[in-house]
Amino acid sequence: LNYEEGGEKCLLHGDTESEKLLSEIAGADAYPDQRHANMESLYDYGSRAGFWRLHDLFTRKQVPCTVYAVGMALERNPAACRAMVQAGWEVASHGYRWWDYQNVSADIEREHINRAVQIHKDLIGCRPVGMYQGKPNINTRRLVVEEGGFLYDSDAYDDDLPYWTTEHCNRPHLIIPYTLSENDMRFAINGFSHGGEFATYLKDSLR
Repeated sequence: LNYEEGGEKCLLHGDTESEKLLSEIAGADAYPDQRHANMESLYDYGSRAGFWRLHDLFTRKQVPCTVYAVGMALERNPAACRAMVQAGWEVASHGYRWWDYQNVSADIEREHINRAVQIHKDLIGCRPVGMYQGKPNINTRRLVVEEGGFLYDSDAYDDDLPYWTTEHCNRPHLIIPYTLSENDMRFAINGFSHGGEFATYLKDSLR
């Protein structure tokens, strides 16, 4: 479960433009130096209602869950943090901000990683051992490994199974590949009109 709502770009969060990604607004553009009322409202749905619907479903069905949680989003919703902990879910890091880190300096990204770890300690009660930055750059894995406390990251799409790497350290670092295939992004990419189509796609993909 990706928990990002509250960490997206927004003037209220100190950014210089509005969010443009991952919403029901097709082809949305960022508004420089302006708030985007509809985009803010769409993101608010995730923290106000969407998270709680999934929390209710997974806990009723006793489905184990890993949450990739954006640090700033956790800060803005302590009630969701408590619910994750009480459900016994793993809360991995999704970075500090829901940013594209492609052109973010290594120093700022390192600071964000450290800040996210501290937020987890404060609000979840323990540090994260997994990381999925989501929109990383070529420095991200090195910075994650150098931080020293992460056992795995999921910023990879290159395999169906987990694997080990020693690229940035002498000890093995676990890669648990992510997928944008078994992911609700397919509603935006493929244009599924209802959940049944997505369910069929998932069964065909995983068969």
